[in-house]
Amino acid sequence: MKNLILTTILLFTATINAQYAIISAVDVKEGSDEGYLKLEEFFGPIHDATIEAGVQNSQTVFKVTSEGQNEDYPDYIIITGFSSKEQLNAYNESWSTEAWTNFARRVYRGKMSSRAISRMMNSVGDYSNERRNYHIELIAATPFIGGDWNPGDKASMNPMIKKNEDFENYETKVWMPVIQKEVLKGNHGGWAFVNIYEKNENAYENLTHMVFNKMNESQWSDEAFETFNSFQYQKLNEGLSASRDMLDAIQLEVISSH
Repeated sequence: MKNLILTTILLFTATINAQYAIISAVDVKEGSDEGYLKLEEFFGPIHDATIEAGVQNSQTVFKVTSEGQNEDYPDYIIITGFSSKEQLNAYNESWSTEAWTNFARRVYRGKMSSRAISRMMNSVGDYSNERRNYHIELIAATPFIGGDWNPGDKASMNPMIKKNEDFENYETKVWMPVIQKEVLKGNHGGWAFVNIYEKNENAYENLTHMVFNKMNESQWSDEAFETFNSFQYQKLNEGLSASRDMLDAIQLEVISSH
C-alpha cells in the first residue's frame, strides 16, 4: 500500500511543486481573449525552455470559470513556481524583455522570423490590464493526486484575510487532517495553504493567505461528513471561521501547464 501511494501520488505536483510562487491575476481587455490566448500559446515553448534552464520550476495558466463571477475577480490566473525565494527574486530582478526575447529567438529559430518574434514580444500588455501579482510561500499541503496538470483539469482558489494569530494553526491542525484523509482515499485532488508575503502596488491590499484545491469528481466519504457533524468539530470550526474572512471561491480550469 505504501508503494502504491508513493507511485500514484505526487506531493505538491506541477504548478504547486515549489515552496514559493508568483500568482498573477490577469484582467483581459474587452474582446481581447483570442489575442491573449494566442500570446500565451506563443510563450508556452519559451516557458519550457526557461524551466529547463532553471529560471523557474513551473508555470500553469488557469481560466476563471466561476458562474456569476464577482466583477473584481480576474479572467485568468497564472501560477509560476520556484524552488526558493532566491530563485524567485532572481527571476524578478534579472528577467527583462531583452532576456525573454533572446529565449524566444532561440526557441523559434528556423520556425519564426525575427520580425514576427519581435511583433509578438511587443504585443505583451496589449490584451490585458496591469496584473495583480502576489508572492506566496507554502505553509502546508496534502499530497496531490494525478501527477502533472493537464488542460481541462479543475481547481479552486480561496483568497483569505487573516483576523487573528490562531488562523494558521486552525487551517493546518483542524481542517487539513480531515481533507488529507479524503485526498488519500482519492475523494479529493489535493489542498495547499499559502501565505502572501509580498504584493505589487495594484494587488488587493487586505489579502493575507490563499487556499488552493485540485478538484475531482469523487464524493467525500461518510467518515468526513461524520467529522463535520460532530460537536467537537463544529466547535473547532467556529474558531476557524472566526480566525479569518474567506472570500468566495474562484473556480478555475487549466488552459496550459509547463
